Amino acid sequence: MPSHARLLVTGLLVACGTLAVTVGVTHFDGDSPAPPGKGPYVALGDSYTAGPKIPDQNGDPAGCDRSDRNYPSLVAVGLGLKGADFKDVSCSGATIADLAGKQSTEDGTNPAQLKALSHGTRLVTLGIGGNDIGFARTIERCVGMGALYALTSGFAPEDAPCARRYGDGVQDRTEAAGAKLAGALGEIRRRAPEARVYVVGYPAILPSDADRCGREMSLAPGDVTFLREQEQRLNAELRKRAEAAGAAYVDTYTPSEGRDACSAQGTRWIEPLVPKSPAAAVHPNARGERGMAEAVLRRTRSAL
Repeated sequence: MPSHARLLVTGLLVACGTLAVTVGVTHFDGDSPAPPGKGPYVALGDSYTAGPKIPDQNGDPAGCDRSDRNYPSLVAVGLGLKGADFKDVSCSGATIADLAGKQSTEDGTNPAQLKALSHGTRLVTLGIGGNDIGFARTIERCVGMGALYALTSGFAPEDAPCARRYGDGVQDRTEAAGAKLAGALGEIRRRAPEARVYVVGYPAILPSDADRCGREMSLAPGDVTFLREQEQRLNAELRKRAEAAGAAYVDTYTPSEGRDACSAQGTRWIEPLVPKSPAAAVHPNARGERGMAEAVLRRTRSAL
């Protein structure tokens, strides 16, 4: 997600994460799929794919904030892919439009991600959509309102000042992102007709127990529920569009429940506003990227 979004309250610069990696096995032409491990493999996506601030950062341009321990890198290792058989072109701040067009970052320009595909590509993962619905911006607003509200009013369990102000239009934005994703999946099919395609969903960012997220995230309890439901709605749309296009969907939400930004430091996959592990705020840490990689690898193997 790197037009880095400013995540209020702590004054942190957050590399906006496009939360969603679709993991899917797509067999567009009806032939039997090639075995997993036989690349080339191309990883597409936003900051939840790239892994901003997780060491070591590598790749060009530097502004994409790719980690060599992000889930695509770990999937490549798990499948025994090396060198030219693996290409990660994910970039923080990416929207679905950046798949087909150049993306400017604070440190360089990322070429259109789809340019990495070819008729020789055999595996594609795609994690994108969060930036298209403005999820990082919504969290920023909710954090700001939550901090102010806590100082002036205190919280009741049902309080949701951000949802009341910004809740309208969520479904429309999500459906619009889904329509864009459908077009992108069609273009992936055209450029890489022999590839298995996996759409990777976003992991759980916030807990089901809204009352335990005030300290780490400065959110009103009702807004924790609002944001959690917004993410679930996005994942459902990603799944629907993936399956309609013949791609497979990778569920990273279920294995990450209880490992959200408000869970214990030693178990969480997502860092809170003030990260305790090397990672961007409200983004996966190394443990989270590893968990997402395991979900992708399970999906590719079960698909066979």
